[in-house]
Amino acid sequence: MNNYSRCDIHTHTLYSRHAYSTLAENIIEAADKGLELLGSADHFSSMLYGEPYDVRDYQYFLNCSIWPRVWKGVVLLRGAEADIVDLEGNLFGHNIGLESGITGASYDDPLTLKDLVFGELDYVVASIHNRSFARDASLAQTTQMYINVLHDPRVHVLGHVGRANVPFEVDEVLTCAKELGKLVEINEHTLAHQQRFSKSCQHIAERAAEIGTQIAVSSDAHFCAAIGGFNNVHTLLSTIHFPEELVATRSARAFLGSLGQSGVMPKALQLL
Repeated sequence: MNNYSRCDIHTHTLYSRHAYSTLAENIIEAADKGLELLGSADHFSSMLYGEPYDVRDYQYFLNCSIWPRVWKGVVLLRGAEADIVDLEGNLFGHNIGLESGITGASYDDPLTLKDLVFGELDYVVASIHNRSFARDASLAQTTQMYINVLHDPRVHVLGHVGRANVPFEVDEVLTCAKELGKLVEINEHTLAHQQRFSKSCQHIAERAAEIGTQIAVSSDAHFCAAIGGFNNVHTLLSTIHFPEELVATRSARAFLGSLGQSGVMPKALQLL
């Protein structure tokens, strides 16, 4: 079952503030576990810093171009886990206007924090962490929300939808993801630590198999030792006989290919 994932594309570093390892520690763990690709996707969210927002707090993302593309034999991608913040499917930072950069120099054209950060990334995992905005929403509204998120040109993965506790029409969202070449995540952290959501995760995986939607298997690691740990997800996928060819994280080539096909990172295959 190890063939179900040779990549881990949803992982966190110290920058996320409630995670405990450095990027170097994560990449060493990935190499030790034989992973082909690591995606570092720290939180892009109000969980980190409050208002008034300051671009200097987000310069971690703005300098990630200095990361090596391959480190210790592992392809290293630049990601973020961005919060979905409303029923329109907007992501954190979309309404935070910026007039100047980290040095204080003014921008020639107006920018949002989302525009600035997303312009530096290879892909985005979009997730719900605070569901209060969707508490009284209809299924039609929440379904359209996820569809709108999938149409964001930088979003490649819907993160841990099985534990967001926001009901939606699963088949409609999975069909949209399939049509756009994007992924729905099956998240190890959810299955290991929040077992009450295991049935919803299994239902999503079963429907993805039927519809032909690709999934991402991810650890959602907040400590380096959890990198590449997928035991619970592998057990679930094995139990339902999930098709290996629909697991986009089964290899670096498969994941980079999915990025290229969806247009999120058109030159992704050149990394191999």
